[in-house]
Amino acid sequence: MSKLPERPLNGDVEDDDEDEANDGLEAWERTYAEDRSWEDLQEDESGLLRPIDDTAIYHAQYRRRLRALASTAATARIQKGLIRYLYVVVDLSKAASERDFRPSRMAVIGRQVETFIREFFDQNPLSHVGLVTIKDGIAHCLTELGGSPESHIKALMGKLECSGDASLQNALELVLGYLNQIPSYGHREVLILYSALSTCDPGDLMETIQKCKKSKIRCSVIGLAAEMFICKHLCQETGGTYYVALDETHFKELILEHAPPPPAISEYATANLIKMGFPQRAAEGSVAICTCHEEAKTGGGYTCPRCKVRVCELPTECRICGLTLISSPHLARSYHHLFPIVPFDEVSPSSQNDPRNSLSDTCFGCQQSLLTQGSKPGLSVTCPKCKQQFCLDCDIYIHESLHNCPGCESFQHSKSVIAAQ
Repeated sequence: MSKLPERPLNGDVEDDDEDEANDGLEAWERTYAEDRSWEDLQEDESGLLRPIDDTAIYHAQYRRRLRALASTAATARIQKGLIRYLYVVVDLSKAASERDFRPSRMAVIGRQVETFIREFFDQNPLSHVGLVTIKDGIAHCLTELGGSPESHIKALMGKLECSGDASLQNALELVLGYLNQIPSYGHREVLILYSALSTCDPGDLMETIQKCKKSKIRCSVIGLAAEMFICKHLCQETGGTYYVALDETHFKELILEHAPPPPAISEYATANLIKMGFPQRAAEGSVAICTCHEEAKTGGGYTCPRCKVRVCELPTECRICGLTLISSPHLARSYHHLFPIVPFDEVSPSSQNDPRNSLSDTCFGCQQSLLTQGSKPGLSVTCPKCKQQFCLDCDIYIHESLHNCPGCESFQHSKSVIAAQ
């Protein structure tokens, strides 16, 4: 006789059955099964269910952050560090394999570090990034300081393996040795993505923290577990920031806050004249040895104006003569950090109904209507200089990507045309 399958005693439910059931679902089905999608609905005035509009919530959070940055810049005497040397320390200990972040902390870190590196070089074209990993109590230098985002991302994706314990002191000592060689005009920073709840150190970590403080290295930590005193103490001593991510969305917001150049305290920042070269594009048919890859290449690349060697991409530092090589667009893209656009003023729907206000019903940027479905005025903002009105999406796009007000630019263009006539 065939035996019947044994039932769990005392009403216990096996977790394996639930895991097998979830594994049989498609990806889009797992999204709805795990994320409690019914919480994304709200009841409107007529009693019908509709999705929650996250645009206004996101815009409110963005404007609070923008006002906080503007108030900090107004009250403190600060300057921006445009040439940054940043090491990203990734904790790949066994704690990174935890699954409280879906599908795991390691996978989430890999995705967000890739996004961060691309955004970092987009906003800091004159800066350099290096990657350091922590596993088995040892810190490994994955990539040296460089300006190529693709090389950093490729190196990180090939080393996403978790094992052993984390050592915060070994990571700081390794980074300290590299950043001490940076010239005085460069701003030294460390961003640590820490998953563990402990650190296995060979010596006194407090002495290492004082070394970082003496070397003027700003250390910031983003935790993926719980708050740790030693991480908080490290950030307080070196002038960095310390936050603990609640979920993947919060983790993405925290890591992207380190993409713009942070305020540099004037007594720590040294103003120096920097020699830079603007190389010309090499001829397509020319053959030369590339100093980046140490091999002969045909066409493309750039020629150093001082020693005439070939490099593949910009910005970089010539390995022969040490001259910093950039292009004029890179220099121009760093200019907006020195003179940022002022925050726009919010326009309430009640002020739009006032007949004394001559406000438009369309956005000056995208020319879309600012009215809601019931022909009621929606939320909008106006530039305090040109008084043009913009929607919420254009407000974020102007401050985060464009860095120029279309209304002010069109007004200046019209003035120049009239003066020429």
